[in-house]
Amino acid sequence: MNRLRQKYKDVIIPELMKKNNYKNVMEVPKLEKIVINMGIGDATTNSKLLDAAMAELEIITGQKPVATKSKKSIAGFKLREGQPIGCKVTLRGEKMYNFLDKLISIALPRVRDFRGISNKAFDGRGNYTLGLTEQLIFSEIEYDDVLKVRGMDVVFVTTANTDAEALELLKGFGMPFKK
Repeated sequence: MNRLRQKYKDVIIPELMKKNNYKNVMEVPKLEKIVINMGIGDATTNSKLLDAAMAELEIITGQKPVATKSKKSIAGFKLREGQPIGCKVTLRGEKMYNFLDKLISIALPRVRDFRGISNKAFDGRGNYTLGLTEQLIFSEIEYDDVLKVRGMDVVFVTTANTDAEALELLKGFGMPFKK
């Protein structure tokens, strides 16, 4: 069993139950899934960039990404409806906890001038979105193999009803929020 999943069961659940006066273990918010999304705007002109981004995302997450397609045509961007313009991965279960562990302990400390992540990126329903500026912070990515440095969005979907509950949950996992 993963280290963070064990910590959730042994430490975070009892802590949140005591703090928020939950009567049932099922009331305690939990991490449902992590969605990693990579938008590749240049994919309209060069399809090799999409393949490279999908390969990098697969190396980072250990799961095969799905190509995301455009919903409507925009002539100014030379974009047609149904054209692949990005890729995403939805992580659940063991892979989700492995990715979260890697993100907290290895990747985020490698960000330049890192002072913690913002605690204002909640959506009002207990979900948190984190924007990363480059894929090079993950140790699996070789600098020489990267065609283009691009960022990604990491969305943490929780079962929390409020942002405050989600913040407590993510802090329990060890997310380095700004003071």
